[in-house]
Amino acid sequence: MSKKIFVTDTILRDAHQSLIATRMRTEDMLPICPKLDQVGYWSLEVWGGATFDACVRFLKEDPWERLRLLKAALPNTRLQMLLRGQNLLGYRHYSDDVVRAFVAKAAVNGIDVFRIFDAMNDVRNLRVSIEAVKAAGKHAQGTLCYTTSPVHTVQAFVDQAKQMEAMGCDSVAIKDMAGLLTPYATGELVKALKAEQSLPIFIHSHDTAGLASMCQMKAIENGATHIDTAISSFAWGTSHAGTESMVAALRGSEYDTGLNLELLQEIGLYFYAVRKKYHQFESEFTAVDTRVQVNQVPGGMMSNLANQLKEQGALHRINEVFAEIPRVREDLGFPPLVTPTSQIVGSQAVFNVLAGERYKTITNEVKLYLQGRYGRAAGKINEQLRKQAIGNEDVIDVRPADLIKPEMAKLREEISLLAKSEEDVLTYAMFPDIGRKFLEERAAGTLTPEVLLPTPEFGGLCPVPGEGVPTEFIIDVHGETYRVDITGVGVKTDGKRHFYLSLDGMPEEVVFEPLNQFVAGAGNKRKQASAPGDVSTTMPGNIVDVLVKEGDKVKTGQAVLITEAMKMETEVQAPIDGTVKAIHIAKGDRVTPGEVLIEIEA
Repeated sequence: MSKKIFVTDTILRDAHQSLIATRMRTEDMLPICPKLDQVGYWSLEVWGGATFDACVRFLKEDPWERLRLLKAALPNTRLQMLLRGQNLLGYRHYSDDVVRAFVAKAAVNGIDVFRIFDAMNDVRNLRVSIEAVKAAGKHAQGTLCYTTSPVHTVQAFVDQAKQMEAMGCDSVAIKDMAGLLTPYATGELVKALKAEQSLPIFIHSHDTAGLASMCQMKAIENGATHIDTAISSFAWGTSHAGTESMVAALRGSEYDTGLNLELLQEIGLYFYAVRKKYHQFESEFTAVDTRVQVNQVPGGMMSNLANQLKEQGALHRINEVFAEIPRVREDLGFPPLVTPTSQIVGSQAVFNVLAGERYKTITNEVKLYLQGRYGRAAGKINEQLRKQAIGNEDVIDVRPADLIKPEMAKLREEISLLAKSEEDVLTYAMFPDIGRKFLEERAAGTLTPEVLLPTPEFGGLCPVPGEGVPTEFIIDVHGETYRVDITGVGVKTDGKRHFYLSLDGMPEEVVFEPLNQFVAGAGNKRKQASAPGDVSTTMPGNIVDVLVKEGDKVKTGQAVLITEAMKMETEVQAPIDGTVKAIHIAKGDRVTPGEVLIEIEA
């Protein structure tokens, strides 16, 4: 009897998210869609994860329009997305009415299969998403975020799968985001799932440790019927097993996929050329690395940590961070490392290493986590750390979204002048700051995507506005080192030229005027902290909020401002008792370590 294996290709989402920082543009997807649509995939993963963020933040594309274009170009293939449960595509929990509105619009615009996960594996955070998917008449796939720890046993995963089946899921996926599965562990887990629940089993494993194809074979032999792969030119390493390789491996067997290998090879050659176009986004941390079996750091998280440490001039300390991550994870009750818990754990580990003292600075997200605001931890939390972080504040034990009031009406009102559709409102809901900026630039006709660096094959720049060659500079100013990347050049108007650049990894815009006069958003003349009452930060970032004003009386340890670095917010506290003498920053300012941001007089 045939045991045909069905294939989901990740080329239009997770493959390029894993290897080129989610930078593939829609214009490079659409030409190959007719051939992708002929393959006979069970589904194509095209949306969700970081694609929504990258479209709005970097590519200046409307992610909803991308979805509609792909749906029109792939009429015969199911389109699939990755949905972070109550977090949707953002980094916080949203109210239930936002979740229902988002899922409904995603379904209307083209999504057929919703792979729904929760970073804590807390099934309470999946319920509303599952209900919304079923209400839309689409396929709800419950997801096990695979990880290893003393509390993540085979039986624990089986119990979770049975709960998701009872909630109405149509299938179950084993999501191995970091490449932690080993072949025999995969076989054991799939065999147990087949024995105790009736849903079809999908296997999604990154090849970070070089084991993905072997894990898929063991999964297939033990009853899994669906595998996730990536076209070979965007496969392996921190991506997935190659589509062509798995199709060839199963060809002629009882598990034959029935897919046309020659057609897949044509598609692979197309993406081989496309990948070269995005060479500037290639990470050096995308090859096989078995260290993931120890530190559990997913590939995308690994490259992000490397960039963050490089900005600090501390790349040489990356192994210290990798050693610290498992310790932070244990303190937090062994959460799986997947968005947003990977950012929460990774960023805290960086703070711990760079500060030279564990938990000297605790991010706001860690504090919320320790309050139960992300869900229930699978393991025991370090109570001493919890006490240090949140004091006597209550720890919640309900589903976090139960405490969030409906938000859609408020969101519609806040963005009413810019939103042309409910989809625009949801874009703003996901990412309020960059979403608003995107809608403002769209209204003004000034949307400008990142520039692509020249490659020999393209004979110069890939299309960008204006002229000039993007370049990276390392600049020393009065003993301070800054990394400046010119990422785009605007059209010259009225004698002025706009340059788009990133300063220490953060986007900026500079306007050059005649006689070398210019105005730069990041310019400042802040002095270096030296007095006991000088407030500064240990990490480069942006000011999210200033919590005091001049003349205010403050106590040692009182939060005086909030900064954002590495997508994590941190309260910066008063170092002494005293009076706020001067404030040198405002919301939105870019700051670097050691600068005096607020002066407090004893």
